[in-house]
Amino acid sequence: MPSILSTITRTGHPPTSAPTRALRTRRRAALSLAVAVLVSPAVTVRATAADEGPAGAGGGFEQQVLFKASQDPGYACFRIPAVVRTAEGTLLAFAEGRVANCGDASDIDLVLKRSHDGGRTWGALQVVDEGGGDTHGNPAPLVDRESGRIVLATTYNEGRDDAGSCATPCDRTPHLQYSEDDGATWSAPEDITASVRPPGWNSWYATGPVHGIQLTRGPHAGRLVFGVNAETYEGDRVTANHAALLHSDDAGRSWRVGAVDSWPTGGDRSFRQKPSEVTVAERNDGSVYVNGREQDGTDLGHRTYAVSRDGGATFDHPFRAQPDLYAPMVQGALLREGGEPGDGRDRMLFSAPADPDRRRTMTIRSSYDEGRTWEGVDRGKQVTADWSGYSDMVALSDDEAGLLYEGGAVDARDEIRFARFTDAWLGPRRGPDPRTPDLAPSAEGAAVLGGARATDGRFGRALAFDGKDDAVRLPYRDSLRLGSGDFTASLWFRYRATSGDQPFLWMGGVGANNPQMWVRGEPDRGRVTALVTAAEGVTPEGRPAVRTATVGTGEAYNDGAWHHLALRRAGGQLRLAVDGAQTAAPDVPGTVSLSSTFGVHLGQKADSRGWLDGALDEVRVYDRALSDAELAALRETGSPDSPGAHPSVLRLPLDSAG
Repeated sequence: MPSILSTITRTGHPPTSAPTRALRTRRRAALSLAVAVLVSPAVTVRATAADEGPAGAGGGFEQQVLFKASQDPGYACFRIPAVVRTAEGTLLAFAEGRVANCGDASDIDLVLKRSHDGGRTWGALQVVDEGGGDTHGNPAPLVDRESGRIVLATTYNEGRDDAGSCATPCDRTPHLQYSEDDGATWSAPEDITASVRPPGWNSWYATGPVHGIQLTRGPHAGRLVFGVNAETYEGDRVTANHAALLHSDDAGRSWRVGAVDSWPTGGDRSFRQKPSEVTVAERNDGSVYVNGREQDGTDLGHRTYAVSRDGGATFDHPFRAQPDLYAPMVQGALLREGGEPGDGRDRMLFSAPADPDRRRTMTIRSSYDEGRTWEGVDRGKQVTADWSGYSDMVALSDDEAGLLYEGGAVDARDEIRFARFTDAWLGPRRGPDPRTPDLAPSAEGAAVLGGARATDGRFGRALAFDGKDDAVRLPYRDSLRLGSGDFTASLWFRYRATSGDQPFLWMGGVGANNPQMWVRGEPDRGRVTALVTAAEGVTPEGRPAVRTATVGTGEAYNDGAWHHLALRRAGGQLRLAVDGAQTAAPDVPGTVSLSSTFGVHLGQKADSRGWLDGALDEVRVYDRALSDAELAALRETGSPDSPGAHPSVLRLPLDSAG
């Protein structure tokens, strides 16, 4: 039988322009020089060391720069990492080698480096699939453990000469390559559009980008599974988004579309949800847990997920937001550890930036219940505090894993790093956080984080925060969403800080484009400020349209004494009162809690980059505007809600730290 390496032929591509051909000629000359100096199959190189940052503070962690323009001639930028471990134990680290710039739709090659010692040293760069002026990217590698075959799915589109994006509708075609020799050589790419891209998926199509898996349990053991996402374009706009699983039962020779979740746009052209760039992991019962990027839907700042119980053929339910798993709009990766139920190592890992607004603070978070719930940011293991983006993970041994991720001190696209970490570095599962009671109807207690301690309060006891990692966080419940209506927030604060923003209460998202409400001290500016960002309608691109209103006091009140704060939204006005003295500003219409997983934080900014050095007491929020008399009663007596009165959305006396 002829080798698959010799029987697959490369498909043709659109002709490239003269500027692109010239650019390619210059790039090839640079690559030729690099090959003459560096490349031999037997050569191994140790990548440049990276600044370890906070991750390097303990043992069991080391990292290095694997792809970077300054150390890999012929490329301006590297992005979109993916990594697998072959049946022979070799690590294959893939990336997009972007020739002229860092644009998503330019001249892009698919490149590879290999390691035979668990990621300590790496071979020279190989070009697996040359773009030739076009975009060849979105690597999704898989390994068939029985045959040893490595399958690489990618997506193509016609390249641009500038750094712009692919024009909508963007016609992208999926391709496959194979390696039968541990990644040393690869077949020519094969266009598989006819089998895995339904006719209606006519705008945008993306494989991965992240490793796929081979199922090991149940009736579909041996099946290869990975994720794709696509869009439908009709008339003059995108009308639907599709998140799907592809699967193969013959070691990757043939593929079919399995589970599909399609979300149409609404009448206003917006998406309720828009899952994309999905990553998959197998659960102990053989089901497939699928976790995706939320792209331009209404659940921004969180991840979205679905489950398949039939080997990736169908989804149990549509994608839905994963409460409290914060992340910006970015690709992330899942990795199932090799433990068995009850052995202490039975956990799932998730890698992604932990800032819900920006691509920074790469963090590895754990789930101990098959992805149903996840550690909060405070319990995750921070890899770096600087900018970070796409990532993938790979198991190296029973107690060690690897993380391949985009990172940089200036931009997340500066370089691609490879980190090795152990179970000991991740740390054991922590016990429950202390709780402080929430006396609102049907409320659980709020988690007390970082060691916030009890102190003398304005009424009874209060909680003191150290300005470093102390916070109170409420578990998500629907009643916390304040929506578009009136509300009142009431609390007591005390602090002496003379610098830095001092967050008192934060509800919602973070950043200029996410609905939110917060109040904080700003001693540097000599004031206390309240902000509301509300969403109403959509932009021409179909994203939520937001506007922001602020109101502030004339002093910072950082004298170490207790002060009462009240923020009311009513009648088109925001009214901020400290100790009864009011200031007002025009409100903006719309919802302050568009996301269905509305985060609530005390003493902490939602992106974990601001902390209160002070104390809080008697924090309450109502989904109505309290009267002046009601506020006076709260300020003067701290009395609980009167019998028969409309109850508060949250009511935290903060008398106990658990």
